[in-house]
Amino acid sequence: MTAQALLTTEEVAILLGVKPATVYAYVSRGLLTSRRNADGKNSLFAKTDVDAFLSGRKRTATPGIQTGITLIKDDNLYFRGRDATVLARSSTYEAVATLLWTGDLEDVPFPVNPELRSLAMDVTSRLPEAARLTDRLRVTVAAAAAADPLRFDTSPAAVVATGRQLLAAMVQGLPPRKVTPVRALPFADALWLRLTSEKLSESGSRLLNAALILLADHDIAASTLAARIAASTRAHPYAVVSAGLAALDGPLHGAASGLAYPLLEEAVNGPGPVATISDRLRSGVPVPGFGHPIYRSGDPRAATLFDLLGEGPVKDAALQLDAAMRTRSGTPANVDLALAALALHHGMAADAGEAIFAVARTAGWLAHALEEYGDRPSRFRPSGAYAGNQPA
Repeated sequence: MTAQALLTTEEVAILLGVKPATVYAYVSRGLLTSRRNADGKNSLFAKTDVDAFLSGRKRTATPGIQTGITLIKDDNLYFRGRDATVLARSSTYEAVATLLWTGDLEDVPFPVNPELRSLAMDVTSRLPEAARLTDRLRVTVAAAAAADPLRFDTSPAAVVATGRQLLAAMVQGLPPRKVTPVRALPFADALWLRLTSEKLSESGSRLLNAALILLADHDIAASTLAARIAASTRAHPYAVVSAGLAALDGPLHGAASGLAYPLLEEAVNGPGPVATISDRLRSGVPVPGFGHPIYRSGDPRAATLFDLLGEGPVKDAALQLDAAMRTRSGTPANVDLALAALALHHGMAADAGEAIFAVARTAGWLAHALEEYGDRPSRFRPSGAYAGNQPA
């Protein structure tokens, strides 16, 4: 019987066009199987397994995106194997960000850099009053990049450090709605003070923290694909976040909660949820805040946020809207309606949900960038199917 050909980690890395550390990452995700060498220290790989892995990667619809970050299965959402809805009730956004970046659920605070805070406040203060919250986030990210001479360091430790500092600066660049205390605050609490003048409560803090966690990542969404493409060119982490923010800006992605906000507001203050739905259906325009191409029985993120939302007319209206749409068209509410309900219930502006989404997803974009930095560079180069005029 012929002995099976075995490859070293270095040989596999060369064959796949990645770093040795990425090969070990594939093993930890169960994508490759390794065995110990005789010395018990080094790993060996069956060439047939590596060839099969390489063949499968080439057949992937989006080139080579094999991720160990997020799994969506049976209408459930998991971050590195952990149920995101459980994390939303039991952990902090800071800990979940660390989980996405490193695999460890470790609650490490996001440090506020005084110089970066002053820069973020200065550049965003020059924007017109009509600027949206996400406009301010984009400006802060660009300014932070310009101020960081070491921004092109894409080593894992540097990306994680950049992510923590950048997220803190993004929040600091938003105009405070209340006087901010001098002491350091949990991340969700610091964001709360920039979204509403309502007094911070334990339930409000828990709700906003849960929203940040549930929106931290969602597999290869449009903005995440944009972020990964940027990372594949070895763009620095700030540019990766900027790419994600650009794709998030569309009304069919991160800005969708802003469209659901007036719908919910009308259901609360107008003729009622059923009449509101009727008016939207009569216009022939899709009802914002409902349906999701991935979840069949309902968005678990929306269900969790509705459960944590305080009792009142906003929650009542949102649940009645959900019941009406489920009954008539089988289209349950998604996280955009839940974000709109969070914002409306706590006196936030209509674009607050979009800002929460953008801040939260920054952790996911950087997690995907970390994976991409370890993979083959510039691998996203599809060919267009030309349908124009042929040359003479």
